[in-house]
Amino acid sequence: MVAAGRPRRSCLAVPGSSLKMLDKARGLPADQVFLDLEDAVAPLAKPEARKNVVAALNEGDWGDKTRVVRVNDLTTEWTYRDVVEVVEGAGANLDCVMLPKVQSAAHIEWLDLTLTQIEKTIGLPVGGIGIEAQIENAAGLVNVDAIAAASPRVETIIFGPADFMASINMRSMVVGGLIPDYPGDPYHYILMRLLMAARMHDKQAIDGPFLQIRDVDAFRAVAKRSAALGFDGKWVLHPGQIDAANEIYAPAQDDYDRAELILDAYEHATSEAGGKLGAVMLGDEMIDEASRKMALVIAAKGRAAGLARTSRFTPPEG
Repeated sequence: MVAAGRPRRSCLAVPGSSLKMLDKARGLPADQVFLDLEDAVAPLAKPEARKNVVAALNEGDWGDKTRVVRVNDLTTEWTYRDVVEVVEGAGANLDCVMLPKVQSAAHIEWLDLTLTQIEKTIGLPVGGIGIEAQIENAAGLVNVDAIAAASPRVETIIFGPADFMASINMRSMVVGGLIPDYPGDPYHYILMRLLMAARMHDKQAIDGPFLQIRDVDAFRAVAKRSAALGFDGKWVLHPGQIDAANEIYAPAQDDYDRAELILDAYEHATSEAGGKLGAVMLGDEMIDEASRKMALVIAAKGRAAGLARTSRFTPPEG
């Protein structure tokens, strides 16, 4: 299954308390920006940060970026004010609300209902604002299937590594990186579990941040792991990580061209003109319906990344 949705190769975190960073983010080449009211904002700064976020969404040009606001989690006293003030103030310029530390479907249902009430009150299309669900502890992971299915508004399932590591007592201080004393990838099961829930319900899967922001090579190594599994993108905490994420979560040009050729060749082979064949040779490779499904994934990622074809399919003569 190919997950539907907007491009999210790079998801840039922007503190809602920083006017400078909010202004700079508009001109950066990230697919998505999320204006943060949670961990990046001190408790005493949250009321002012809400106002900053509303103003930033309503003023200036965000281009074709996906615009998201991360509110505080439902165990805090700030969440309902975050949602009400941001959506009432800038709902027309908001694509999604990100809810952190989601532990059950009830959390998503609360946000869905609250968004619906606000949309009806201020005259926005009901259901127009999406939800991004961030999984950051064991309860969220255990319940992730129900979370992904809790509302049609849900667009993404996101891994939150720092809080997750703390919640399971993981013995590491390198957020998102490998652990030298562990012979494998300590996040593999978590990432695959999130990916399975996301794909079962046709949602996107987004990897979380890598906190060593100046080590772009290490960021690349971590990002390549989740990209290889099939994740759609990754959080970026610094402008220096954006280009790497955009490159890694898009297919290589040769792979994209090959995928488009497979789709064209299979469509021709199964047509009347192509002899209604179920399998056909494309160069030295036999392609069939399974090949088409695999090619659809790569082609969709390439199109979302704005890649242009450099080769075309020519039907065989005779």
